[in-house]
Amino acid sequence: MSGEAISGDAVSGDAVSGDAVSGEQPAKPLPPGEPADPQVTLWTALRHRPPPRFLLSPLPPRAYCFLLSGAFLGLPVLLVLALLIAAGLLLSVLGAGLVLLTGAALLGVPVARIERRRLRLVEPVVLPDPHRAMRVRDAGVRVWVRIRLRERATWRELGYAVLLGVVFAPAGIGVTLLLALAGILVATPVLVWALAPEPVMVLPGQAIPDPLAAVPFSAAGVVGFVVVAYLAGLLAGAQVKTAWFLLAPREEPLSRRVLELTRSRVRLADAFEAERRRIERDLHDGAQQQLVALTMTLGLAELELGDGSPAAAALLARGRGEARHALEQLRELVRGIHPRVLTDHGVAAAVTEVALRHPVPVAVDIDLPRRLPDAVETTAYFTVTEALANAARHSGASHVTVVGRLERERLRLVITDDGCGGADPDAGTGLSGLADRLAILRGRLVVSSPVGGPTELRVEVPCAA
Repeated sequence: MSGEAISGDAVSGDAVSGDAVSGEQPAKPLPPGEPADPQVTLWTALRHRPPPRFLLSPLPPRAYCFLLSGAFLGLPVLLVLALLIAAGLLLSVLGAGLVLLTGAALLGVPVARIERRRLRLVEPVVLPDPHRAMRVRDAGVRVWVRIRLRERATWRELGYAVLLGVVFAPAGIGVTLLLALAGILVATPVLVWALAPEPVMVLPGQAIPDPLAAVPFSAAGVVGFVVVAYLAGLLAGAQVKTAWFLLAPREEPLSRRVLELTRSRVRLADAFEAERRRIERDLHDGAQQQLVALTMTLGLAELELGDGSPAAAALLARGRGEARHALEQLRELVRGIHPRVLTDHGVAAAVTEVALRHPVPVAVDIDLPRRLPDAVETTAYFTVTEALANAARHSGASHVTVVGRLERERLRLVITDDGCGGADPDAGTGLSGLADRLAILRGRLVVSSPVGGPTELRVEVPCAA
């Protein structure tokens, strides 16, 4: 018994999916009116601006807002993440826990989306979205979840969400408390004056009798404002660096090369398909119509000649028959290049039409809820036709069945014949070519053909594109 499995290798970049691929968008400056300074980053201001210029710039207030808003975001995120994990583990015995754990794993995706917007408070450059390179069009929730769980960017975003709740949120609360303390110290003379003659206790056992005695505390508050401004800038800058490290797309040279090779292969396949359709259109509208006109002309000439010359009439009749035969062959050729029924009615109708003309009886059971993408239908159609041709030429089968279903956004076809078996992908039967065609769409071909039969071909083509 021999069985061969042929499949296209999966492309693994920063994301793995069956969708169409597009290049990552480069970072670009914010348009006018955005909240961040389009000319300078926070780290640049901390390193190169003198203290008076930095302290009087809008950057410290923006850093305060950034850290405080991060605290309001990070603590609920940490709470929700802990609840999802705890509930998922408790309910895992019932099966519902997997849904909650999946939600916990995907929690970083919306958090990262919010963070990319929030970073504009202190960062003038838009943080690129790593998911933008792998978008899923017209896909269901299950396909979206499966694709996102395969992306390494999703797990980095989850790690950032954990850091936001565990590290950056408490740091933002601490900076806010220090800022409030500095403000209270600066306002100490006013508080002493407002509460007079009652003494104001700043430290245990130490009272401030009058506003003049509170001036040193105001000076300490001013120093505190300076220290808190730089501390907030450092913490916000560290969070920005962390966000760029975890939330930005990763450029991996080898993965990018594989991705580019896959894109070029898809472009070549699309160009080949477009050229084949052009040839089909030219043959249908050009040579085929000329043969029809030639047949009619020969028929009219035969009528005009009548019984005047039996030999010439016989030659005209023979020429008209050959022209009709050439027209039938041309129609078969056009149908083989790209059948019109495939474009108009889909893969099920096209395979049924092929089965009606096949020399071996073929039972077709293809039940699809909707039309599939053109590339999927074309690949499935030519895969089935090649499998039927192999069954007729090599297997000696007396019956073939073709079954097709759409399961989890994947077209699954099973072609089975009762022939002698022994199909070898390396023996030139066209199976390797089918595998190459399927690999372009990230599909898979599995061949089971023990000696003595039967032969079964399992085809899977992703439809999320």
